[in-house]
Amino acid sequence: MSPMLVDSHCHLDFPELKADLDGVLSRMRSNGVSHALTISTTLQTFPAVLAVARSKENLWCSAGVHPDELRDGREATTAELVALADDPKVVAIGETGLDYFRVEGDTEWQRERFRAHIRAARETGKPLVVHTRESAADTVAILREERAAEVGGVMHCFTESWEVAQAAIDLGFLISFSGIVTFKNAAALKEVAKLVPLANMLVETDSPYLAPVPFRGKTNEPGFVKHVAEEIARLKGVSFEEVAQRTTANFFSLFRHAAA
Repeated sequence: MSPMLVDSHCHLDFPELKADLDGVLSRMRSNGVSHALTISTTLQTFPAVLAVARSKENLWCSAGVHPDELRDGREATTAELVALADDPKVVAIGETGLDYFRVEGDTEWQRERFRAHIRAARETGKPLVVHTRESAADTVAILREERAAEVGGVMHCFTESWEVAQAAIDLGFLISFSGIVTFKNAAALKEVAKLVPLANMLVETDSPYLAPVPFRGKTNEPGFVKHVAEEIARLKGVSFEEVAQRTTANFFSLFRHAAA
């Protein structure tokens, strides 16, 4: 029997997946994906995220607010994030980080939000799920300043350079690859994937977005993480079984509050 995979980052509360959650989870199992981490993006939707995680033994969730989310109309305090994370189904803080892609003007509010999440992670002892887009230097600098290495975490849906990956690994962070690594136009990212040691790697879907080849352009779902792992195996010249075993072990080592 092939080793099981874990989808380390998905959004099961999003309508595209929630509408057919039983089907999504059934297809996940049939594709050899045993567990999934569903990720919080707003305070407003956190109860729905937690409800999904509580509905199945093989699901967990995070607590946090996405870097460019404004729907809540206010900022979550470190104390509030700590309180949200006080549930056995919450195994991480995030997704947090920085995203300068769509933001205009002063971005200090993003950096303050990021700092609040890192402090909550250190207080709870739960690792960080970090999103970074067009903001790698500031992301790494704040992780260092706020002593994020004390709890570690994952750089999710990684699309940055090998130098950024090295800096994150030095801080005790794992590098997670999504369906983007299967895209034909992702040559630079494929080279980074070859360099990141399996000991420092996770795989994810970020579903319902970024479906891997051969499903590109369709609704993504956790079962498709198999195709990400297959591409990593091809790029690194190792077996699919080794990628599955190592990334699954890495998941449970990092998210130590998740019980297999």
